[in-house]
Amino acid sequence: MTRRLLLSYLALALLVLAGLEIPLGYIYARGETSRASQSVERDASMLAEVTEENIEKGQLDALPDVVGDYAERTGGHVVVTDRQGVVLADSDPAGRTGISIAAQLDIARALRNQPTVTTATDGTGRDVLSATMPGSSGTTIRGALRLTYPLDQVSTRVHRIWGALALAGACILALVALVAFSLARWITRPLRTLEAATTQLAEGQLTTPPDATTGPPELRSLATSFTRTANRLQHLLKAQQAFASEASHQLKTPLTGLRLRLENFEPYLDPRAHGSLEEAVGEVERLGRMVQGLLALARLENTATTPEPVDLDAVLADRVAMWEPLAAEQYVTLDITGPPVGHVCAIPGALEQIVDNLIANALRVSPPSTTITLHRGPGAELHIIDQGPGMNEADRERAFDRFWRSSDSHHDGTGLGLPIVRHLVDASGGTITLHPALGTGLDARIRLRPATQRPRGPRPAIEDYRTSRISGRRTQAVGRR
Repeated sequence: MTRRLLLSYLALALLVLAGLEIPLGYIYARGETSRASQSVERDASMLAEVTEENIEKGQLDALPDVVGDYAERTGGHVVVTDRQGVVLADSDPAGRTGISIAAQLDIARALRNQPTVTTATDGTGRDVLSATMPGSSGTTIRGALRLTYPLDQVSTRVHRIWGALALAGACILALVALVAFSLARWITRPLRTLEAATTQLAEGQLTTPPDATTGPPELRSLATSFTRTANRLQHLLKAQQAFASEASHQLKTPLTGLRLRLENFEPYLDPRAHGSLEEAVGEVERLGRMVQGLLALARLENTATTPEPVDLDAVLADRVAMWEPLAAEQYVTLDITGPPVGHVCAIPGALEQIVDNLIANALRVSPPSTTITLHRGPGAELHIIDQGPGMNEADRERAFDRFWRSSDSHHDGTGLGLPIVRHLVDASGGTITLHPALGTGLDARIRLRPATQRPRGPRPAIEDYRTSRISGRRTQAVGRR
């Protein structure tokens, strides 16, 4: 913004200077040409009177001295003719006398007692001011005089003033640039500190508030309001995070105690009530996983992170190795297919969470002797395909809603896995969609942005919900066995 303000100030100053200096230079050039023309006309009239007097007295020998002396002093060129247009004197040593130039237009007009002042081109191609005057007394014409003066000196003076105007304009522009730069920096300093503070706030913590002591009053007021709003938001976020941590600690203990008490009832209950007891224990376990899911989702929404390069192939191999024992207990095979993808952009730890949640969901619905395929497609695309019952179109549209469960669902899911997955994929700059698989089953398609750099930085601690889901799945598998 500083550059744009500086350019706008300079453009305005340049426009003003152009509006002033160009007309001034044009007027000066015309005035200089007009003064030179008047001077040449005046000198030509004076010389015409002198030469007319010499011609009248018959002192023709004095004419070369008169015109030569003037030409030497001024640099002009003087030609004198008699009343028939025959050249009597020429200030140019190479000029010829005794020849008639009466046919030339200006000389013919002068011999008719009509003076001529004009701009012409001499024999060498130079632009000259030409003044041709009749040598007359009253109506008696005794000759004519032509005075030509080169415009080189006039052009030199015009160019000199143009150079002076350009130099003055450059100095003024330099001064305007200095003042404009200082002013632009003063105006934009609060904006720069606001930008830095906004970036810090977007990353989760405002450590350097924007400067509210410099700049225009409006921007100082804006910086103050931003700081107050940011502090309020940080306070609310900290309160929410504190609540999540305290709730996690406070809810885990009573849920664990309730589960133990229910299990201790088993020896004292009628065998016909054991089924209801197992259902109650299962509901307590599901409630515990739901609490973990809510807390994990709250932590994700309160944490702003930047996507970094992550090795998708390494993550897939690691997570498949983690889930294979549990899948084998359910007689389900995990298979990775497709060419290696390499690094993709994802927030630290998100890709593991995404794969774990989708594999857990696929295991929940996969019948024995089936395969869960993790297929790597072109353009950093990942497909996680199961051979379960699948979903209809309406269910696929609502699958990412929190706490939503299909009406024909017979599992103990919490309805938070897919919302967490979508949040992580969106935060990583990707997309996730659900599609019917070939035959039966569901195809979860994840598209991430390819990356060319190596991953950096530690992974955040967002493992609680994943650990609880794996533990829950392992407990269910053991119970079935």
